[in-house]
Amino acid sequence: MQPSRQSELELIKLTKRYGNTTAVDAIDLRIPSGSYCCLLGPSGCGKTSTLRMIAGHEDVSDGDILLGSRNITVLPAAARGTAMMFQSYALFPHLTAQENVAFSLKMRGVPKAERLKRAHDLLERVAMGSYAQRKPAELSGGQQQRVALARALITEPSVLLLDEPLSALDPFLRIRMRAELKRWQLELGFTFVHVTHSQEEAMALADQVVVMNGGRIEQVATPHELFNAPASEFVARFMGGHNVVKRNDQTIAIRADRMQLLRTPGQSSHALNATVRGIEYQGTYVLVSLDAEANASDDLSVMLQEAEFFNAPFEVGTSVQVAWSATDAHQLPA
Repeated sequence: MQPSRQSELELIKLTKRYGNTTAVDAIDLRIPSGSYCCLLGPSGCGKTSTLRMIAGHEDVSDGDILLGSRNITVLPAAARGTAMMFQSYALFPHLTAQENVAFSLKMRGVPKAERLKRAHDLLERVAMGSYAQRKPAELSGGQQQRVALARALITEPSVLLLDEPLSALDPFLRIRMRAELKRWQLELGFTFVHVTHSQEEAMALADQVVVMNGGRIEQVATPHELFNAPASEFVARFMGGHNVVKRNDQTIAIRADRMQLLRTPGQSSHALNATVRGIEYQGTYVLVSLDAEANASDDLSVMLQEAEFFNAPFEVGTSVQVAWSATDAHQLPA
């Protein structure tokens, strides 16, 4: 299936209020057809409310949702051309995997033989054909997720909405299923909109990352652009891997892997005095956390290659200088 303009999604001044609280504050967003978009942010930032409004599970307080040439803002969920894969999977415990997948077609009056065949074909596509007659309790978390995905896909949506679909999985399975989600999105050609609070997940999956904070959009960018050129102090801190330094009335972000630790002061003007607070071995690198000099910066962290660190280890309490190149400093707005 090739993406078409019919799966291009646009949000125009989209707003959600709960009483006096504004959860989503007049956001504008265009999600290209056939792309993988991640809505990323901390709890309470508005990402899930945004997803539920797109799905039709939350009423829109103000603004519009366009899918292709259609305004779907007030349409019922079943008439939108979207499908939602819930965080809990929400499988019917008394139905088999095949019956769960076929359920929405049953509600539409599709004959039993046809709906079961289509359900089985989709289960085969997600490598679950041999488990078609098992009930959810007889399946692992990853297997339940595949059934939930097949159930969402059987309606042939233009947009698939995913509400933190990997959060219930163990770390090993999460990485494996992450790769499968991306593969399925590429093969199927649907637009995927995926809500997550995991920076790593968004960076691995998305063509387009939308960072949200306090009901508003802080930045929309590719993962590479987001990590190398954060648009605000919030984005730099939330994405991790950056140090935010405030000096000479300027605020800059420097990647932790682009900073150096010096035992003796160097000649660079781009440096801070600091004290080693903690050392964490991470395998391929060592993360050194530091307390910076007063009034210069918040806490700092430096990522050192494993061999570099163990060739001349630092110790907690050591006084050091943290230095960086001017070309590695990214200017943040005041």
